[in-house]
Amino acid sequence: MSQVIVHSSDPITLLGGGHANAEDLAEALILAPKLVAVDGGLVTAQLAGMLPDAVIGDMDSAPPEALALVPKAQQHRISEQQSTDFDKALRHVDTPVVVGVGFCGGRVDHQLAAFHTLLVHADRPCLLLGAEEVILLAPPKLSLGMERGDTVSLFPLVEVSGQSSGLEWPIDGLAFDPTRFIGTSNRALGEVAVSLDAPGMLLIVPRQYLRELVGHFVQGGARWPARAGQHTPPPQPLA
Repeated sequence: MSQVIVHSSDPITLLGGGHANAEDLAEALILAPKLVAVDGGLVTAQLAGMLPDAVIGDMDSAPPEALALVPKAQQHRISEQQSTDFDKALRHVDTPVVVGVGFCGGRVDHQLAAFHTLLVHADRPCLLLGAEEVILLAPPKLSLGMERGDTVSLFPLVEVSGQSSGLEWPIDGLAFDPTRFIGTSNRALGEVAVSLDAPGMLLIVPRQYLRELVGHFVQGGARWPARAGQHTPPPQPLA
């Protein structure tokens, strides 16, 4: 059970301490205007001249001098070490969709941990902004108005199957499994529609589709339900 720290009816930008620049942050904030720094992401925010609405994490990467510029009421220290700072932040925000900046690039183990968090919190839509791609856990159904020849990669984190239209190599009838069969480097023929039978498929598309993906969730598009027994209490006002 996770208490909500930040609630917004608009998308939220989570800023991590990985590879990110002011341009990445500015692009995300156009679509997801409320900014939450994830531990060391506070430094990136401050270098861009921005004060986040909140800082969440165990604070082992946020320097004391950076934290000194943030009101205490906006600092949310979560000290347990069983989860990553990205996990801590994602499970404590309530929003239609998160745009994650600073979680791709850099250390591969950090990226793998971020993908794991997308799977664990499948009911909390999150789009990770990479240098050239957007990475998300594919929702139950999704349609994108893509251009012919665009790369569409599907990478299963668990056993999963589904259906598609508009892909050069359709996925109907295929049993995806990370140990046996994956679907990277597929290509769009035009508008692409994908439906899946369970959460567990990473979808990787060109970065130019970030706005359309945000719109899918803001407009009430399909998303995975919370797992049985999972409960999120009502949101608390941000101090």
